Amino acid sequence: MAPPPPPPDLPKMAAGGAAPPLHDGAKMAGGAEPAPAPALERVVEALELLLRPPAGPDPEAALRPETLHSNAAALEERLRGAPGWEALRGLRRAVLARAPALAAGAAGEAEPGWAAACGLLALLLCLKERLAALAALPAARGAGPGAAPPPSADTLSVAQGRAVGRALRAAVGLGLAPYLPPGVGQRPGPPAPPPSPPAARGARLHAATAALAELAQHPALGGPLLARHLGLLLAGLCLLGHGPAAHSEGVSEAERARCREALRHILDRVYQPLAVRELLILQGRPKQSPPSPGEETKPALVRAPAWLRRLCGQLLSERLMRPSGVQAVVRGIMEGTGAGGSGAEAAAVDWRKCDTVAKILASCPQQCLSLEDYYRLVCPQILDLLHIQDKLTARQFQRVATTTLLTMAKEHPQLAEKHLLQPLLAPLLRCSETAELAVDDLSAGTVLVTEAELGSCVEDVLKVYVVGNDSSSLLLGSLQSVLGVVFSLYSFAKQNVSYLRSPCQEILLWFLEKSEREVSLAVLEGFVGLNSSVRALHPRCRFRAGSEGGAAIAVEETISDEDEALYQKVSLEQCHVENVVELLSHCQKSGLAGDFFIRCLKALTRVAAEDEADSNSAAVPGRSLLELEQYHAGQRRKLLVLQLVATLCENVSDTVFTDIAQVEEFVAATLQRACVSPARGPGAAAEAQTLAMAMGLVAAMLSGAVQLQSSDFAVLKRLVPLLEELSRTYPEPLTQELAMDLRIAICTRGAFSPGTVGAAADGVLGRKPGTGVQSPAGIPGAAPSLGGGQALPRRGHSSPSAPRERSDEQSASHEPSTAGPAPAPCADSPAPAGLQELLVSAYDPQPPGRAAALRHLSSLITQRDPEALRLQEKLLEVFLENVQHEDAFVYLSAIQGVALLSSEYPERILPVLLARYGCPARGTEDTAAAVTRMKLGEVLMRVTRALGDMVFKHREPLVQAFLRGARDPDGALRASSLSNLGELCQRLGFQLGSIVQEVTSCLTAIAKTDPEAEVRRAAVHVVVLLLRGLSEKATEVLQDVLRDLYRLLKHVVAAEPDGATVLHAQLALEELDAVMRRVLFPPQALEKKIVVLP
Repeated sequence: MAPPPPPPDLPKMAAGGAAPPLHDGAKMAGGAEPAPAPALERVVEALELLLRPPAGPDPEAALRPETLHSNAAALEERLRGAPGWEALRGLRRAVLARAPALAAGAAGEAEPGWAAACGLLALLLCLKERLAALAALPAARGAGPGAAPPPSADTLSVAQGRAVGRALRAAVGLGLAPYLPPGVGQRPGPPAPPPSPPAARGARLHAATAALAELAQHPALGGPLLARHLGLLLAGLCLLGHGPAAHSEGVSEAERARCREALRHILDRVYQPLAVRELLILQGRPKQSPPSPGEETKPALVRAPAWLRRLCGQLLSERLMRPSGVQAVVRGIMEGTGAGGSGAEAAAVDWRKCDTVAKILASCPQQCLSLEDYYRLVCPQILDLLHIQDKLTARQFQRVATTTLLTMAKEHPQLAEKHLLQPLLAPLLRCSETAELAVDDLSAGTVLVTEAELGSCVEDVLKVYVVGNDSSSLLLGSLQSVLGVVFSLYSFAKQNVSYLRSPCQEILLWFLEKSEREVSLAVLEGFVGLNSSVRALHPRCRFRAGSEGGAAIAVEETISDEDEALYQKVSLEQCHVENVVELLSHCQKSGLAGDFFIRCLKALTRVAAEDEADSNSAAVPGRSLLELEQYHAGQRRKLLVLQLVATLCENVSDTVFTDIAQVEEFVAATLQRACVSPARGPGAAAEAQTLAMAMGLVAAMLSGAVQLQSSDFAVLKRLVPLLEELSRTYPEPLTQELAMDLRIAICTRGAFSPGTVGAAADGVLGRKPGTGVQSPAGIPGAAPSLGGGQALPRRGHSSPSAPRERSDEQSASHEPSTAGPAPAPCADSPAPAGLQELLVSAYDPQPPGRAAALRHLSSLITQRDPEALRLQEKLLEVFLENVQHEDAFVYLSAIQGVALLSSEYPERILPVLLARYGCPARGTEDTAAAVTRMKLGEVLMRVTRALGDMVFKHREPLVQAFLRGARDPDGALRASSLSNLGELCQRLGFQLGSIVQEVTSCLTAIAKTDPEAEVRRAAVHVVVLLLRGLSEKATEVLQDVLRDLYRLLKHVVAAEPDGATVLHAQLALEELDAVMRRVLFPPQALEKKIVVLP
């Protein structure tokens, strides 16, 4: 960017304002004809002669008075008589004629320092005149086509530039620095000797400052001058233009005004962070801190005078109020501070400086007329600091921006919300449910928020809210206004490939953690549509996958087909429920997951009460439209509650409860539901099992499964009224008796524990009746000991690949009045009778007992029990029969057992599994057979994972089995087989051998002809896995089929109606393109080769 033009009267400063400005030598003073122009080298030679050091090792001897005096005499002699110096002598005479103060100083011999400074400044002005004259000459022609252009005539060589730099340093050191009073523009080092006589300080300072200001106008001289000596030049201009009159004796008011104008001009011209830094140095510290130990010998800087501190503050405020002033201030303070090193101390200095800059930016300058005007000017620049791309400074700038925003939010909440938070959240607010969208004016396909804008907004929210980590009510309230849109974006990112998934999840989890518990629970209910505490995405807005891995928000037409609209709504609600449960899985330690689960159970109790009331009330023959709408809204809410509770029970871990209070609330909700709506009708068995589990939990705690304290018994006492009501109103006698006994045990703090309590505890803990640890009798209030019993949330040997195999032991208890506890022996190596008992229990009609027996059999296989391994064929038969069970706990336990058994004896078990997978059992329906085969496919994949590298031995039968499954009439089985095939290829390292042709032919046929989109999607996904896994080896392994795969992917992109399948195909094409580019254009490696010639 070109510097602004200088003010018209700036050159007059060198001549005291009476003579015309210096030009390029066309006209000299007095109307004389111009003398011949001196050569540029002659002027530089004169500068070097004036600064020539004497013979000796001391480099500082060149500035001694005797050396300066002798050098000045040698220069005068050279100018008077040496041939070739006449032109320089004439130009120097003209320059000194326009600067009388410099002429008088150069002629004086009493003060060699000031005389040398005047001589240097005169020669530098001559150099400026000569450079300006050379710049006006026409440019020289180039040497020829292809040759580098010649440098301009006014270009200084490296040696000349070095000589000019020494001359500038000497001129500033001899003509400017000694005439500055203490505290004005000082630098660390020995103080300069006071000049004499004192009365001439102002005039000499003005003469030197005027000459330097004129030199600063030329690019070749102004660059090194302003880069190295800007602080001293600003100090001189500040003193002359704004300082006390005592320091400006001999300087007229017009000259002081020109100094003020020159100061503004230089500050506007230079690099703004440099100007800010020099002004801060001139301003100095507000108060001199006491020296630390070991620093007493260092020279202390004199504090800047009050007038200079005020002036620097005003000038800094003006820098801040300029366009891009915030970034200039931040860079001026942060750049070159030495805080970018490694180590804890450097990091601490860095953060302290960031916080200091933030406090400066958050404070409104005094000269600003309005606080709102300041916020309107500065806040957009603060938000721009969040988008700095330079990796070296981005962290500091983001820290400054975040701290400034948080400070402004604390000091002036309303202004900060208006000028900072609302612009920050504008892309999200634009598409929220309450946004005023002119629906008639927006056509379908209109992009409301672009991909870049949405990604930048989400990243800014993450930096300000999560990284800033300030949980003030203003920030939490502003974030809650867009939380529904963020959750919708999170749900979209979970279903697609997007980098926005992780930041959205962090934002949601931060809000749920920092907000009050009631607010967090209400927000979670709002996510699934149970209340209106969050603003959801606008009904006409939809997310679109972006080309850079992000997302955009566009307007879509309203779906006219009612069935399709209902399907989309139900699918969206299901997706939101699953994502809420996913978020809660990260909040279990804080107790939020347990509180939300209990809240849902209480809502389920209200649903049961409403159903009971609806069944008892007579049906109203005619209802108004409003009543019908209210009725349907209530039914929708009931379905959402049921769906949410079911998903929570299926996916949340058994560690959802973190303390006794949450367990008590869970049990209380279950007991209250049993009191309101006793188990009747089709769901009576499930309700009875839930009630038995809840009462069994209380019994287990009272029987020593956990260590109870006095405060825990105070919490459990809240259950006494519900247990008493249950003992009077529940229709089942044994449940009434257990409720009464639990009430007695709680009231006596475990001192009296009837036998029914121990039996219920044994059912939950999986112990044989009578083996539980009883509370010590006769010691009221004593906490039961754990003894040899097992912990309350006992977990079996579950596989991490089965996320639904949770809470099996808690769910294993059932109604003691119907079947009693499930047989689950605790011995490590049971006798054959015990094993026989487990085999019998594996056919228990109650799913909890059956699942517990299967898990126990699996643990025996893991422990390599000899009796269990001897009956491996019988165990395999038991497991395979239970795989067909419809209960998830049962068939997942059976799948785990078959996988463990197959990993121990793959040679015997795998052929059986492959045969069952290829030929379904006779006498079963097609749907049931397909489900069973999909379960067997899961077994085969678990075996494949367990075998590891040994799976190569069984490669061909496994691949052939999955290829046959890919041709099954059932679409779900085809998709499952293709998914298994893709994972098998990964396990095999994509070394398919001779069957690669069969695999690719099958994938091609399915991707082109299969009628179901899910199956086609799975086929293309396998192709993606092949290309991604093989990488550069794809051209070798797939050389015979690579062209067919490429044509297949192009066909899918061009003709496939399913968007997800097209996305997979595009990813595969990108992967293939990258592979081919790496093969065709390998990276160039610079290598040295040494060849020995014969």
